[in-house]
Amino acid sequence: MTTVGILYPGFSAEDDYPRAERLLGGDARLPLVHTLMREDAHRVDALRDVGSEDVLADGAQAVAASDGPLDSIIWACTSGSFVFGWDGAQAQVAALQEVAGVPASSTSFAFVDACRRLGVTSVAIGATYPADVAERFVEFLGKAGIRVLTMTPRGIVTAAEVGTLTEDVVLDFAAAVDLPEADAILLPDTALHTVELLDRLDARVGKPVLTANQVSVWQGLRLAGADHARDGLGALFAAGGPRD
Repeated sequence: MTTVGILYPGFSAEDDYPRAERLLGGDARLPLVHTLMREDAHRVDALRDVGSEDVLADGAQAVAASDGPLDSIIWACTSGSFVFGWDGAQAQVAALQEVAGVPASSTSFAFVDACRRLGVTSVAIGATYPADVAERFVEFLGKAGIRVLTMTPRGIVTAAEVGTLTEDVVLDFAAAVDLPEADAILLPDTALHTVELLDRLDARVGKPVLTANQVSVWQGLRLAGADHARDGLGALFAAGGPRD
């Protein structure tokens, strides 16, 4: 049994993780700890507080203490990682790994690694964030050599509001931001419910749609050496073994 610890800020779409456990078929566990969110705001200062080293250290200690040995640990917050920039996000992961004592990553790096796994070099982004925050994700991907052809911000300030978006809204949003020349579509907010929509998202646009909670789970399994091919979780999981 593979155990991936999930550090999740606040409350919005955390129920995607037990759903992912069910879809994984019982051979992986995803114990989740809610990390401290003093202010629910997609704003740079608030996001830097959400992803601060002391907050993540407390979360790592809590998930390890509550659920036994871990195989890997993931900071499941895209904006709370890319807002630090590439070097800052690397330092964030290194500090988390030191505290947890197991391989660690964040959702921002999970997007990069997922694109590499699928051979994706150009993307369209559908961001729920305000534009100034979303542009930092574009810059982050650029550091990895991933070309963003278009970025459509939705301008939602709070994770709580993002968590209320319906399935039809998510499907329509993915279709609306697509460009024919994009290799994949990225939906970067872990506050967005997507785990039960992954195959439908791919089918709707005819190409891989990578979502934040999807890539977070996949990255945790990859770091634990358990990223074999699986059905029901989109093209990323269906791809199976390493190509990167």
